[in-house]
Amino acid sequence: MNVLIFGATGMVGQGVLRECLAAPDVAMVKTIGRTPTGQRNLKLRELVHADMWDYDTIDEELTGFDACFFCIGSSSAGMDEKKYTRLTYDLTLAAARKLAGLNPEMVFIYVSGFGADSTEKSRVMWERVRGKTENALRALRFKSVYIFRPGMIQPLDGIKSKTASYRIFYTLTKPILPLLRKALPNLILTTVQVGQAMLNAVRRGAPMPVLESPDIVELSRPQKT
Repeated sequence: MNVLIFGATGMVGQGVLRECLAAPDVAMVKTIGRTPTGQRNLKLRELVHADMWDYDTIDEELTGFDACFFCIGSSSAGMDEKKYTRLTYDLTLAAARKLAGLNPEMVFIYVSGFGADSTEKSRVMWERVRGKTENALRALRFKSVYIFRPGMIQPLDGIKSKTASYRIFYTLTKPILPLLRKALPNLILTTVQVGQAMLNAVRRGAPMPVLESPDIVELSRPQKT
């Protein structure tokens, strides 16, 4: 399969990229972002693209893909709804609408967040905006759209978040996260599990369009023979 990854320099995106590059059935991975990943691999193609709201001049770069893993996400801290909507809904839909026109047989996977509100009526601003984004994606004409709503994710393999507050959090909790995962294996994911679940959703589909943490854990497991 040929895979497109948005947000491959973020914590989740780094994990997804790593799993894709290691997967024997992934022939090519193309990353799109404002900065290069710094990775080197024969499978990897990188597209540095400054305007993440405009793709009208790069149709050829976005054609011929079986899957898109959209891992761009912004914290809503300090933002009003207008700004957060631009960085979440507008940015995501600009890419997704272009891809739906170019790759109608694509599987599109969007990393949302635990608590996103698909009714769009929550009193919490980010929950409404995420839910609105999810609903708009599911209305597009892809082969399949899957929404991932992970909660806490443990970064593995030396992966680090780009967000300073998250880096501090993961540094402080590093000694206890493995213990918490043993105690709550269906609630605390790893970057490996998220990447494997995305690949498996393309390989064999997922049982439902919106997947919470326990569903992602189950989907990350190898298929039973």
